Amino acid sequence: MMLLAITLTFSAFTALSLAMDKHQLELHGKAGASPARMRVWRWVGWTLLTVAFALCVLDHGWAIGPVLWLGALTISGVLIAFGLYPYRPRWIAPLAWALPVIGLAVALVAR
Repeated sequence: MMLLAITLTFSAFTALSLAMDKHQLELHGKAGASPARMRVWRWVGWTLLTVAFALCVLDHGWAIGPVLWLGALTISGVLIAFGLYPYRPRWIAPLAWALPVIGLAVALVAR
């Protein structure tokens, strides 16, 4: 479940970054998405962060779950930070779609 939490937080951070004009420009080559689309990206990002938190707490309990969630946030944040700026910014959005599917598949096989 930890891998699924990491992939969900990665996708959440990607969605939250897409809610900013600066990152829209870096990822898609154009800025100025509509305000409605920005609100949708924010909503999706916060929802995915909430789902990742719930998964960590349900899988490990209140004693360890929030700590693991913070670890997932840290790992995802570092991956997004290095992916958006120096390396491959155009790979971030496709990875944000694919990684949760891979994480869910691994979580289902591991159970």
